[in-house]
Amino acid sequence: MLPLISYVFHPIFISVYGVILYLWFSEATLFSSIAFLLLIQVSILTLLLPISIYFLLKAIGNVKSFTEATISERKFPIFLQALFLLLLISFSGFIKEELVLYYFFSGGIISSIVALSATFLNFKISLHMIGIASLFAFVINLGVYFGINTISILAVVIVLMGHVASSRLYMKSHTVVELFAGTLVGIISQFVLCPLYL
Repeated sequence: MLPLISYVFHPIFISVYGVILYLWFSEATLFSSIAFLLLIQVSILTLLLPISIYFLLKAIGNVKSFTEATISERKFPIFLQALFLLLLISFSGFIKEELVLYYFFSGGIISSIVALSATFLNFKISLHMIGIASLFAFVINLGVYFGINTISILAVVIVLMGHVASSRLYMKSHTVVELFAGTLVGIISQFVLCPLYL
């Protein structure tokens, strides 16, 4: 069960989960044309392209695992993730107009830069915890933005954070310090941008 959690809440899926939460909180229908286009844009740039590049890197022997990359193996994928997020907020008209989404992805760029910088210090910050902690902070921001009570969803996300952390410890992928650092980076990278739109 715990290894499955690592796959389901892999950081590569967090952007899509964030958009789904946004659509849910905004009461937009998932089947509207705008919602569909938004999901397509985000899925292509933050999910399909990175997965395609992962399989290419794996085929040429540059990476060995989807969830267990070494410090040297994670540098290029983290750089690409930051680049794809930058492209997303630069060229998606809808995201530019919807500030809560714009700054959610901007927070993702910040956390990617921090994680990439950490690799040059030989520190393997937990990307899984960055992802799930970012989602936690994003739920809080969405609640404030839309004026909605998010306590029940936050409780679920907190439980998921515990499961993700446990799965990373169980798989011996990270130390407690690396998990804690990832949690801090994920939360702070979202909250630091709040004054710009809340």
